[in-house]
Amino acid sequence: MGPIPLIEIDQVESTRPTPVRPRQRTKSKSASPSSRWVMPPSPTAELPSVPAHAYPHRTPSQLLVLARRGLDEAAENRVDGLRYATAHIAALRAAAAVVAARAKPAPARRSKLTSVWDLLSFVAPELGEWSVFFAASAGKRVAAEAGIPRVVTRREADDLLRAATSFVSVVELALGLRLPGLLDELVA
Repeated sequence: MGPIPLIEIDQVESTRPTPVRPRQRTKSKSASPSSRWVMPPSPTAELPSVPAHAYPHRTPSQLLVLARRGLDEAAENRVDGLRYATAHIAALRAAAAVVAARAKPAPARRSKLTSVWDLLSFVAPELGEWSVFFAASAGKRVAAEAGIPRVVTRREADDLLRAATSFVSVVELALGLRLPGLLDELVA
């Protein structure tokens, strides 16, 4: 390749952000969850917008306190289904804390239900694997909450409790609400 040509400053287009219209919704169910919201291209770090009805009504700190309480409650619960459901709800609260911290509410017409796991993947792509994991276990949580017997084994409840505890710690680190002392958690 040859040398890169230099351009004059007055030839560069303005870097002012331009308004972005939301995409037209399609009836297709194959559209990805993040295609429902459009982030304006901007050189500055603007917060992504999420529908106002899906935006958490508590602060990230409040949600993380509730998540930690939920983990403690789940650890004390001896009924496998309730332990599973309580741990999953604690993870939901931690995900909502990320949405509250990294997004801003945008007025939008209320459409179909919006999963916090879809919103988490949108506002924090680095937590996408966690989002997929907990979204996959949501159906089992609903069944456990409904009281369906033997829908969750003791091992599944213990595994989800450990995963939720790890996820809440990751969220606290990601939001800067906890110092990176993960070794303390591994030793305990």
